[in-house]
Amino acid sequence: MRIIDGDELRRVLPMRAAIDALEAGFHRSDPSLSTPMRTSLATPAGTLLTMPAAADVGVGVKLVTLSEFNPQKGLPFIQGVYVVFDVATQRPEAVLDGTALTAVRTAAVSGLATRLLANPDAKRLVLFGAGVQATAHLEAMQAVRRLEEVVVVSRSREGAARLAATATAAGLRGRVGTPEDVGSADIVCTCTTSAVSVFDGRLLAPGTHVNAIGAFLADTREVDTETVRRARVVVETRAVALAEAGDLLIPIAEGAITASHIVADLSELVRGASVRTDARDVTLFESVGMAFEDLVVARAALDALG
Repeated sequence: MRIIDGDELRRVLPMRAAIDALEAGFHRSDPSLSTPMRTSLATPAGTLLTMPAAADVGVGVKLVTLSEFNPQKGLPFIQGVYVVFDVATQRPEAVLDGTALTAVRTAAVSGLATRLLANPDAKRLVLFGAGVQATAHLEAMQAVRRLEEVVVVSRSREGAARLAATATAAGLRGRVGTPEDVGSADIVCTCTTSAVSVFDGRLLAPGTHVNAIGAFLADTREVDTETVRRARVVVETRAVALAEAGDLLIPIAEGAITASHIVADLSELVRGASVRTDARDVTLFESVGMAFEDLVVARAALDALG
């Protein structure tokens, strides 16, 4: 059984390849038919998630821990392992670094949504957060759009400065900003652990695309009701979003929207569903993460390794 660490995963599977693999996976399969809801267990140090999936590319399960105070100790918020089994024999094939896999697949699925939803000339990115996910999202957004400017907004001024410097080193105009910078953004990615909205949706310029990926519980959110109300919304699957996505469930509870506000899921979008009808539409991709995505990206890495 092969052991694939984070460095090897990133070496064999560039971000663009991960995005391409997910596009093919969502086009080929509807994950709502084969992926159960994840289970969550409260632990003394945070949360343990169990995320199984089965599809034509194999069988797999992710065991992932979420520890809110780890970043203060210099450790990742998300840690875990992923086990892949052969689809025909269910023989264990490989164990992958679950932290690296989560970072790659989460950013890659946002990259896929951005590829299909953001305006073609989008060039200004505002990133909320400065950790592993924000860094991966910078890479994913560069893979699908010709960025020119990156603004980083974070509670950690030092972390924001580091990520802005990373953007500058990549040939972009990188700087530290404030939530008000969404007013000049073409793409916004919220990659935080916040339980409350991180910017005022009234400030979003027409045509902005938003990827909201940090909130995965029914009572937490990163984007406010105004953002959701204004946006044409895409989700991974309706069942998962309407069970876990506080960004949508809170506005529904308020009576601001209904479940029908969701325009499409990702499989429908990949297969050609019309979401953006005008360059001035605000679009929102609401992601809570799915085991299907881990399986597709893990299989793509194994295929790349031969």
